[in-house]
Amino acid sequence: MTQDTLIEQNMVISLTTKMNKILKFAKVFILVDLCLIIFGMIFYTPTWVLNTQVAFIGSLFVTLASFLSYKKNVQNRLSNFETSTANLKVEDRDKIDEIDDPFDLYSEDEEIKEEELTPSKIKEIIKEEKSKIKRNSFKNTLFSATGFISIYRVVGYLALIIGFFALNNSKTLLPIPFLIGLAIVPISVLISKFTLKLEEDR
Repeated sequence: MTQDTLIEQNMVISLTTKMNKILKFAKVFILVDLCLIIFGMIFYTPTWVLNTQVAFIGSLFVTLASFLSYKKNVQNRLSNFETSTANLKVEDRDKIDEIDDPFDLYSEDEEIKEEELTPSKIKEIIKEEKSKIKRNSFKNTLFSATGFISIYRVVGYLALIIGFFALNNSKTLLPIPFLIGLAIVPISVLISKFTLKLEEDR
């Protein structure tokens, strides 16, 4: 009962911390974008501002879509890992061992006696390990591909491409402001990371 309460409190604290970080990122994004809008309105034309905003919104969609797809990918991997570890029945482990070492990293492996290691046995072990590596690399490729080709990312890139062609077809596309708009997201992320690091160092 007490452990469940502690776990819930830790989850609430970590969720609050994540929300605070997301809000700080959002504030920096909005601030940088507002500065660019004001700069564009003072020194350039509304078409210049329109190009920066279309590019900014498109790149923001792509970034959010990438984040969501990789988050989903990681959650799927974790759930697969949890089910695979739940299926493994570990005997001779009590509750304290499971709490101290949940992944059974520090238990001693069964050692094979040297007289049992014949050349054919060694070849068999090597072949088995190679097949495990191939299986794992294929699985990693498959999981990475699902993160790379997800509906979120496709929608994000479609929004960016549609915005680009809409500007181009209406003869209002200006390449330099469009590129500046694309750069808002990476610049904002760098500024946010820098400010978060400064706050953590205090």
